[in-house]
Amino acid sequence: MLFSVVLVVSGALVAGAAWGIYGKLPERLEGFLVALAGGALLLSVTSELIEPSIDMSSIFHAMLGVAAGAAVFTASDWLIKRKWGSDSGGGLLAAITLDGIPENLALGVALIGAGGLEVAALAGSILLSNLPEAAGGARDMGQGGSQGGGQGGGKSKGRIMLLWTATAILLSVAAIAGNLLLSGVGEGTLAVIRCFAAGAVVASLATEVFPKAFKEDHYMAGIATALGVILAFVLGSLGGG
Repeated sequence: MLFSVVLVVSGALVAGAAWGIYGKLPERLEGFLVALAGGALLLSVTSELIEPSIDMSSIFHAMLGVAAGAAVFTASDWLIKRKWGSDSGGGLLAAITLDGIPENLALGVALIGAGGLEVAALAGSILLSNLPEAAGGARDMGQGGSQGGGQGGGKSKGRIMLLWTATAILLSVAAIAGNLLLSGVGEGTLAVIRCFAAGAVVASLATEVFPKAFKEDHYMAGIATALGVILAFVLGSLGGG
């Protein structure tokens, strides 16, 4: 079950990259999809990671984990943008990797002792977010190459696909490692780790996902976010029986 879920979720990165390189997607539709995925992911990390962690440990430990995860992600994101810039191919790829590691780690940890349906909302939300993020990132890398002049200039479509495939593999390893290496830890420690991953995801939504969605789709991004919350709630209800 673990490998099947991870394969599908990480495979969405490769599919999204191919979509961004070889296909065409209207900017407003892309923004709508990004907001939809963001809303779903926001509810999923709350209901599948933070709330169970409060029950497993305490509200204090949960808040500590969320705050630490958000702080670490924000600092790392700032350093990446300062080093590579927000528009370069390397910066985009590093940002997606940084964004994806806590998501996939959270997925791997959530699967510990749980059936597939119980994490359907989280897995589905990550899959939805991977598709438009990878599509936009791969497209921007291709445009940077076609415009030339920059350090990332001259990248072929094949090389871009190879980079995204490698990223998908790296994120798959994060999910599998999170599941296998943390399966024996105590409930209190596991709760803090879950909240740490959740805090990083929440910070990435606030700094990366929702601003991008509003920029591309304007006020419809608000509707899309609400629809994403509803979608995650429905998936979670199915998983909870």
